Amino acid sequence: MNSRPMSYPDLSTDLGGIKMNNPVAVASGTFGYGREYEDYMDIAVIGAVIVKGTTLEPRVGNPPPRIIETPAGMLNAIGLENPGVDIFLSEHLPYLRDKGVTVIANLAGNSIDDYAAVAAKLEGHAGIAGIELNISCPNVKKGGLQFGTDPVMVKQVVEAVKQETFLPVMPKLSPNVTNIVEIAAAAREGGADALSMINTLMGMAIDIEQRRPVLGNVFGGLSGPAIKPVALRMIYQVHREMDIPILGGGGIMNARDALEFIMAGATAVSVGTGNFVNPRAALDIARGIQGFMQDNGVKQISELVGAAQPR
Repeated sequence: MNSRPMSYPDLSTDLGGIKMNNPVAVASGTFGYGREYEDYMDIAVIGAVIVKGTTLEPRVGNPPPRIIETPAGMLNAIGLENPGVDIFLSEHLPYLRDKGVTVIANLAGNSIDDYAAVAAKLEGHAGIAGIELNISCPNVKKGGLQFGTDPVMVKQVVEAVKQETFLPVMPKLSPNVTNIVEIAAAAREGGADALSMINTLMGMAIDIEQRRPVLGNVFGGLSGPAIKPVALRMIYQVHREMDIPILGGGGIMNARDALEFIMAGATAVSVGTGNFVNPRAALDIARGIQGFMQDNGVKQISELVGAAQPR
């Protein structure tokens, strides 16, 4: 019997300058500001907490109903309800900082100036490890066209934010595009340090008795297991075209799902809808990844990134 001490695999990772003690983050909008989950786990153990989307001014969000369950996930149309960046900095960030959480701020806006202004307010505040950009927002100056569907606007918004901060910047790419590699290339050209992939797919549900859309906003974002194959495909495509860290997400419910994303090319993963099913999902997934690495003799999580190869 070998008397040497057991060596544990190294789950730490570097997501474009965002240091994580394990590769599992929780997705923006699914974990609030962390307080909501502190009864279930030590939230500092999570690789990173991506906080609720933050805008320059407070937002009340969309009219209800805002959420509906689907056969393999959920539709949501929250509408970025949040108290605004000033409240985030004065009330929520200190709590997370005191807890020792790796915080990624998610910011959104209706114009490039909005994004830049929020980034400028975040700059210099201790406790923020990086910025995720929600570029699935409508650009009011372009007739409501989403930033994330136009490579020119993607590049412009990333450039604008990079000019206002020294923090790592990670745009969250929309899957509602024809060529995801083109969008990813534009983000990298704008100076993105990493990519977050993917945001929700647009969908809707109809109440056949009432003969009207279920959601108050008519359309909503589809998340959960239903979008996993789409997310995997897009991450696989981007990883093979460019060398940039990727935060992969879209239907991750367990460690096996997470490992698929990592092997497709994700440096780290984000858990969203899974948090509503199992409030300890992120912790369970991190432990499951660790167990897989131990069972398969993998010493560092980086060995698995992009490991899936075509036959």
